[in-house]
Amino acid sequence: MRIAVCPGSFDPVTCGHLDIFERSSKMFDLLIVAVFHNPNKKPVFSMEERVEMLQSAVADIPNVKVDAFSGLLNDYVRSQNSSTIVRGLRALTDFEYEFQRALLIKKIDPGMETVFMMTSSEYSFISSSGIKEVAKFGGPITGLVPTCVENKIIERLR
Repeated sequence: MRIAVCPGSFDPVTCGHLDIFERSSKMFDLLIVAVFHNPNKKPVFSMEERVEMLQSAVADIPNVKVDAFSGLLNDYVRSQNSSTIVRGLRALTDFEYEFQRALLIKKIDPGMETVFMMTSSEYSFISSSGIKEVAKFGGPITGLVPTCVENKIIERLR
């Protein structure tokens, strides 16, 4: 079975994330979307809330499972019987950051592979931080985030 892990903070999940999940789920038998506890970030939503929002957002993708973890990514990926990480890219700046991370993981765990997927151009400008800023100031986020999480974001940030 080909299993891949797509990690992230997903605070909140966006349509750009969903684009990556839908497309990468066609490449693997199982795609695990894993919410990462990053001690360097102060999320708006709790880990449990992010997992719940992701589960709602991916409910129509049959081979996607949502999970949460903390610690080293390569350890988590191995614990899921995988050696493949999927990372979504929007721009060159994303590539530089993710490339360095992938090389570090490869150095720590030579059997680990990272697959980079470019987001569709219609989502290339969407970021979780941008969504939070727009929502906080009362701007429209319809079409930028899954419908099932839109109201949760608005309620939390307005």
